[in-house]
Order: sequence, then C-alpha cells, then structure tokens
Amino acid sequence: MTIRRHLLAAAALALLAAAPLAQAQSDTVKIGVILPMTGQQASTGRQIDGAIKLWVAQNGKKIAGKNVEVIVKDDQSLPDQTRRLAQELVVNDKVVALAGMGITPSAMATAPIATQSKTPLVVMAAATSSITEASPFIVRSSFTLPQAAVGIAEWANKNGIKKTVTLVADYGPGFDAEKYFADRVTLNGGQVLEKLRTPLRAPDFAPVLQKVRDAKPDALFVFLPSGQGAAFMKQFAERGLDKAGIRLIATGDVTDDDQLADMGDVALGVVNSHHYSAAHPSALNKKFVADFMAMNKFRPNFMAVGGYDGMRIIYKGLEASKGAGGEALLAAMKGQVFESPRGPVLIDAQTRDIVHDMYIRKVEKKDGQLWNVEFDAIKAMKDPGKQK
Repeated sequence: MTIRRHLLAAAALALLAAAPLAQAQSDTVKIGVILPMTGQQASTGRQIDGAIKLWVAQNGKKIAGKNVEVIVKDDQSLPDQTRRLAQELVVNDKVVALAGMGITPSAMATAPIATQSKTPLVVMAAATSSITEASPFIVRSSFTLPQAAVGIAEWANKNGIKKTVTLVADYGPGFDAEKYFADRVTLNGGQVLEKLRTPLRAPDFAPVLQKVRDAKPDALFVFLPSGQGAAFMKQFAERGLDKAGIRLIATGDVTDDDQLADMGDVALGVVNSHHYSAAHPSALNKKFVADFMAMNKFRPNFMAVGGYDGMRIIYKGLEASKGAGGEALLAAMKGQVFESPRGPVLIDAQTRDIVHDMYIRKVEKKDGQLWNVEFDAIKAMKDPGKQK
C-alpha cells in the first residue's frame, strides 16, 4: 500500500508539472474558481460568484484571441475538498489560473498545487497575512487582517479608548487580528485586559460576552469571518453590552454589507476598519454597486470587490501574457496598478500582496438602510504583517 501511495503521488506530481504545457497548447483559457457555495461561508461564495459573473458580462469572454471559460467549484470551505478540486482543475481541466479561496485553510491547502504546477492562484477572500508566503504563485486581491486591525487600533488610541478586550474567531485571520490590534494598541499606551476566542464553526457568543461584561473595558474589539456578524450583533444586544457603556469596535467583516440589513439598530454607531464599503463615494463604485445589484439582486460586500478585482488581475495578466499561463502570467500580475471600486490598488511586485486604502467607517442609517460610512482613511496601506 505504501508503494502504491508513492506511485500515485509521483504520478500526480508529474501531471501537475505537465500542466503549463497543456495550458499553452489550448485555444481556450480556463480559470478555475473554488468557492464555498454551500455551508457556513456560503455568503462568501455567493458574493464572489456574483462579482465574477459581472466582470465577465462587462469584459467579454475573449482574451488575446482565445476563448475564456470560468469553472466554479463548491468546496464548502473544507480544505481537503479544496485541495482535491484544485488538483482536478489543474490536471483534468488544465486551467491557466486558480482563484477563490473562501477561508485561509483552503488557500493553504491549495498552495502546494499552485507551486508544483506553476499555476497562479488569486486569493479573492482569505486574509491571513502569511498566505502569500505559502507559494511564490499566490497573488492576493482581497485584504489582510493586519491591515484592518492596525487601522482600527490607531483610531481607538486617538479617541480615548484605553482599556479593551479582544474577541476573535479561533483560526489564522483571528490570530492576526488579535496580535496586530493588541500590539498597536499597547505600543500607543493602551491596555488589553483579556483575549477571547470563539470556534470558527457554529460559535455561541453568550459565554464570552459575559466575560466581556465582567471585565468592564472601554471597548470590545471584534473580528469574525464574513457571515457571523448578524448572529454576534443579536447576542451583543441580548446580553445588554450595548447598554453597559462598552463600545463595540471591529474589523469590517463584522458589519458586513451582506448582513448589515439583518443586524438592526444595535449596529448603529459601530466604528470599524476595512478596505471596502458599498457606500464608498467614488463614481466607479456607484456604478459597480448599481450594476452588481441589477444583476444579482443583493448588495455587494468586500468579498464581491475581492472577486471583481481578482478577475481584473487575471484578465489583464492574460492580455499581457497573450493567453499564456505559468510564470508569464504571474509576471504580468505583479505590479498591476489600477482604480478599483474600493479605491486605488497596487499589487506589490515583491510580496504579490495588495496595497490599498484602509478606511475608518461608522455604521449609519440613510434612507432607512444601514451603511458603513467612511470618515477617515490610511492611504496606500501595505500589509503590516510583512513589514519587518
């Protein structure tokens, strides 16, 4: 059995290594997208899939004289499934690029396949800082948690918040949010009273919220993955923390545009830090939001803009490489500079990570709807996790 496993592994590696040659010989360029279309992170898949469809509708299905085919697969945010689907897309479908990656473990599971097959992998959602270091073929179009955590920590220090408790989801992005928020707050003279974590899947926030209430901080800093914000807000109100004088500050995942309407007035006044809001006032974003809602019938969130910009990076890369994949496509992705619905974007040529503005926003009600309204920004923010 051991010999058989080694032979199968060797065969898989050989097929992966042969993938770039097979890609180059085809008249169709295929883009393999792996998303959680069902399961707990289904809102992430729905948002990115909607943005990909919008990009293709606006920009066509031809690049450098070749037809473009986008293949979307559902991994339910199960890393073993992500890995299997990625290998099938590279070996059987001969995709020129991989994309998607709803959560960090999915991106990490796919990184070795991207490296072995020399297939660029555009991470449209996952936000742990170290992801781009897992493979030289990974490019990120989403954001990093250190960017958002440092943004809100800077605001807290400047606005009289001295004592905080942190509450994060117990996985990679949560660790980043916890570390970089606490490091920046304490560097500037603040204090973190307690660091709390909740399970990634099916969390119950009641026990940790009671601990927060008992600690009596000036503010609670929260990071939760996209899709958990509405349930958290409900329990925050039920435990009376909004009435106990404890301010809620967060990364923008918590006040996600996709769920904001379901949160109710408990979300009003929550100050948060993120790279995209559907309320961003640029003309480009107003058109993006209008077109997205006309096609998909729901408001775009930060996952949608990660998918939309990720498709732009792939399309423009393929134009420059004349449809070739592998290292030629990767080189054409590095250093791209463009105006996004989120604002100005740079793909750092050295780190392959995203550089963009990080906005400080407050949840406000306008025309009967809740919005993340920007009132300050840290311009051209690199990932603090890669700044030595």
